[in-house]
Amino acid sequence: MNISIERRLILSFGVTVFILVFEVAGGILSNSLALISDAGHVLTDAFALGLSMIAARISKRPSDFRATYGYQRVGIMAASINGMSLLAISLFIFIESYKRFLSPPEIAVPVMLSIASAGLIGNIVMALILGHGHHDLNLKSAWLHVLGDTLSSVGVILSGVIVYLTGWSYADPVASILIGIIILVGGVRVLKETSSIFLEFTPKGFHVEEIARRIAEIPEVLGVHAIHIWLVAHRRVAFTAHVLVHDQRLSEVELVRQKIEAELKNMNIGHILLQFECAECQNSGLYCQIHSHEDEEMDHHH
Repeated sequence: MNISIERRLILSFGVTVFILVFEVAGGILSNSLALISDAGHVLTDAFALGLSMIAARISKRPSDFRATYGYQRVGIMAASINGMSLLAISLFIFIESYKRFLSPPEIAVPVMLSIASAGLIGNIVMALILGHGHHDLNLKSAWLHVLGDTLSSVGVILSGVIVYLTGWSYADPVASILIGIIILVGGVRVLKETSSIFLEFTPKGFHVEEIARRIAEIPEVLGVHAIHIWLVAHRRVAFTAHVLVHDQRLSEVELVRQKIEAELKNMNIGHILLQFECAECQNSGLYCQIHSHEDEEMDHHH
């Protein structure tokens, strides 16, 4: 679906607000915790989508003297807040489910089922609008909210059918607990990814030893050390290293730099900073080092 991230978020936000009003009213009328839990999750969806819209707009701003890497981590921060809101709503659902197990109330099943069915349709529409397989963690966190809510609606409908057919009122809090688990798992996944970026851990799938070995295999390279690799934003990998070479003319060092950067680009590393050091100068006790770097313009539209 060829729709911009911002437009996807705006359309989804409109659908979310409609579902929220519908489910809150339905949950109160039917006295269904599963439906109220689903409405609570929809509320976090509205918050998440609103936050994601703001972050998507700010993330597109180019780099400046205040943010030399750009503002892409604003989207990561929004995703982190969304992840924490998922954990909070799951805790609320678990607490309310426990209360319902102690004292299960009467549930107006027909009202519950009609509202939940409408909510399911709305959530499917939002999931289609947002799409899947995202390269943007901010959009991914919003999509996980919607996916969790879609599964929640299915759980509400199933619990309503069970209560209607068997009269087993515990189906409502049981469904709520399953909904809470789904939301919890989604929140943990988002927080794990965002925390890894903020803590500047080595990105998943990259191995420093393997990268160092591949650089060292280039004939002109004598050694490589002081390697650092991290994510500036989701899937935006940065790399720095010191490279030891023979005493050479600057033009020869430039050719070595091009070879190293070509190797790193094959590994999907786009932001590269290399510092070249002279082996002969180090052995003679003299200070001599040549700097070379490529600072690619970050794509602020992702």
